[in-house]
Amino acid sequence: MTEVPLGIPEMPAPDYPDEVRERLERDAKEIIARYPDSRSALLPLLHLVQSEEGHVTRTGQRFCAETLGLTTAEVNAVATFYTMYRRKPSGDYQVGVCTNTLCAVMGGDAIFDELKDHLGVGNDETTGDGRVTLEHIECNAACDYAPVVMVNWEFFDNQTPDSAKRLVDDLRAGREVVPTRGASLCTFKETARILAGFPDQRAGAVESGGGAGPASLVGLRLAKGEAPTGRVVSPRAEPQPGEPGTRGTGENGTAPGEAPPTHPSSHDAPRDTAASDPSHPSGPVTGDEGADGRDTNQ
Repeated sequence: MTEVPLGIPEMPAPDYPDEVRERLERDAKEIIARYPDSRSALLPLLHLVQSEEGHVTRTGQRFCAETLGLTTAEVNAVATFYTMYRRKPSGDYQVGVCTNTLCAVMGGDAIFDELKDHLGVGNDETTGDGRVTLEHIECNAACDYAPVVMVNWEFFDNQTPDSAKRLVDDLRAGREVVPTRGASLCTFKETARILAGFPDQRAGAVESGGGAGPASLVGLRLAKGEAPTGRVVSPRAEPQPGEPGTRGTGENGTAPGEAPPTHPSSHDAPRDTAASDPSHPSGPVTGDEGADGRDTNQ
């Protein structure tokens, strides 16, 4: 909330129009009925008011406080703690680039920097057409598909700067965009209403984007004593036939898109260069390296 100088009373938050308030009160009553204690409904109620205006306004905080018998200070403390609650107008699509350790070293930092230049916005800023808000985000537990970009919290796995730029261009142009897995994409306001606990009206929301893939299930198979299937889940670039050092060209006896069978996921497979540092190539371990990583045959 905006800080008010001492001695100057803060103006009360405006109220919702009658028809909007009546609709929100009906929805709030349904949400509160799910909990033994009404104040436990604060988190979904904040999502509810966010679905109305696209961010949690002072009016929305006042509505939550009055509905739950809380002070606006108590509501504001929660609304400002969780990053999923926006405190200023934002875009139809929240594009979040993971810049935590694994995604960063796999190229997340480069993706974020290029998207800032491509969109002409900084962190937590929105494009002039109101379509895209860009932000860097913390780990989303999708390290097996790093680097990951999320749009309204739906996954777009194994991204590159070019694929991420195509993604935001499609969003701004209104073209259909399909997440790598999970439910189909919807606007931020629609997402907020789903997070408030109301039915997901998207057709085929459960099946549309698929579920956990091979990279996610490797640990489970290993725990069961099963031999892992070596294959690349989603290559970062299409291999060129006959290109030396590429996988899936038949030289290893593997099909296109597959890694050697000793590597259970794309992250374990040897690469000709580090994805985030192409100027420093690093080949696979051959067994001739010493403890310091140097070739002992030299």
